[in-house]
Amino acid sequence: MERGMNARRRRGWWSWAWKLLLLLLLWLAGVAAWIVHVGQRDEAAPADVIIVLGAAAYDARPSPVFEERIRHGIDLYKRGMAGRLIFTGGYGGVGARFSESQVARRYALKHAVPAEAILIESSSRTTRENLEQARELMRVNDLRRAIVVSDPLHMARALRLSRELGIEALGSPTPTSRFRSFATRWRFLLQEVYFFHRDLVLESR
Repeated sequence: MERGMNARRRRGWWSWAWKLLLLLLLWLAGVAAWIVHVGQRDEAAPADVIIVLGAAAYDARPSPVFEERIRHGIDLYKRGMAGRLIFTGGYGGVGARFSESQVARRYALKHAVPAEAILIESSSRTTRENLEQARELMRVNDLRRAIVVSDPLHMARALRLSRELGIEALGSPTPTSRFRSFATRWRFLLQEVYFFHRDLVLESR
């Protein structure tokens, strides 16, 4: 009799464990689907400024990922979506000659963007810091509405952080991305799912 009760108890625990695991998987799938959905929306509309979020640079050259962001920002500017560009991103490492934002500025100048239309900051290292520094540049220059440019799978986090920081932001993900293969897109998505939950924990502290 006791053996039967123990067996039923174990089956009960396993049943609950499977249900909890299923709920967890459904939750993670929902978060991932939301990140993908936000990254597929282009909200670009007339604004005061275009914020291009930083990414890696190799000395004076933008990385392929960063170049896609810069090009999209320039395209929005030339389409008349905003009269100013903010390039963000600090120095990638010890000995770096140029910050990410300086690399982006050089690139934009070579593509016929006038110097007076470009603002940069060179101290940020993270997405949150990118946006904090951009917010300060917006405040100083009396800019109120921004179009935020980044990779599609990065857009959900960028817009959420913008809201937290009080930036009136519209998202415009790059129409092309260097994260093209299944493996790179999958890793990027998993990273963003992780950051979604990490930020929830940090906000609750």
